[in-house]
Amino acid sequence: MSRVYNFSAGPSMLPVPVLERAASEMLDYNGSGMSVMEMSHRSPVYEAIIKEAEAGLRKLMNIPDNYKVLFMQGGATTQFAAVPLNLIGRTGKADYVISGQFSNKAFKEAQRLGFDVRAIASSKDTNFDRIPVITKDMVSPDASYVHICFNNTIYGTKFNYIPDTGNIPLVADMSSCIISEPFDVSKFGVIYAGAQKNMAPAGVTVVIVREDLLEFGKPDMPSMLDWKLMSENSSMYNTPPCYCIYMAKLVYEWILGLGGLDAMKELNQKKAKYLYDYLDSQDYYIAPAVKESRSMMNVTFVTGVEELDKKFPGAAEKAGLVNLKGHRSVGGMRASIYNAMPYEGVVKLVEFMKEFASENPKK
Repeated sequence: MSRVYNFSAGPSMLPVPVLERAASEMLDYNGSGMSVMEMSHRSPVYEAIIKEAEAGLRKLMNIPDNYKVLFMQGGATTQFAAVPLNLIGRTGKADYVISGQFSNKAFKEAQRLGFDVRAIASSKDTNFDRIPVITKDMVSPDASYVHICFNNTIYGTKFNYIPDTGNIPLVADMSSCIISEPFDVSKFGVIYAGAQKNMAPAGVTVVIVREDLLEFGKPDMPSMLDWKLMSENSSMYNTPPCYCIYMAKLVYEWILGLGGLDAMKELNQKKAKYLYDYLDSQDYYIAPAVKESRSMMNVTFVTGVEELDKKFPGAAEKAGLVNLKGHRSVGGMRASIYNAMPYEGVVKLVEFMKEFASENPKK
């Protein structure tokens, strides 16, 4: 069976060269006589793997020396609790920007823990079809941090600017856009991201945190959420998600081999432009996200006819284009075109969209 084009929002497709290399090393990694799945995380051969993974990500994102890189478990959702537990000790308060479901979940989690948090902006009233405008004067001067979700997977929107929060640390959930283009890491206090969209299989979450922010953690927080403790133990306070970290290492090496994040951005822009240009050129499909907030990673569209929206994903699957059903809160379709999606996959999707529109006229 030939491979399909997988437009899943996550877990998403991985680069074929990475999968092929992992397959070739499955039974014997680097002459060890073992799979990475089998080896002790305390062994010298695995310690080299996790160090190489960190070095690859640091090079790829140009991470400054005064930032720690942590490989953690629990997905980005666990960080919804970890962020306030590690940071709110600065002042006891925090600001949140509500631009979609995941930023709202992060806000609700901080509230559930009993912290004093404030939503300073939201686009809920327009069903999150845009990124709220954030200005420095909106930020509470006594906030411990400002939390944003940089790319909103469900709604197909993205911060196309980095909010200026002055001297208040900016915390960004970048799960669905990390390593898709260059970012100035120094403009953030913390970046965190689940790996299953752009970096690796599900199971590892990357946290990039400025060193001076490791001093504000709640003393009674669970050890597994303590960034300082994880940093002091080089992400190996317990057994880490070893194989996922190894896969992330291979992905970092693959992108570096392509030319780094500048090359990755160029490819991603090309894919997104091709799809958005088609959407803007016709009137059969509607793109709900406003142009100024469009995501380069997740493209949402609807026909406006419920029957056709339900028919589209199944018909696309028969054509080798899978996981195109949109999230229930938006409906319609969603094409996630992360790093590993080749340009050819987007071209084939547009060709199918044209055929579907021709064969299924609106009544």
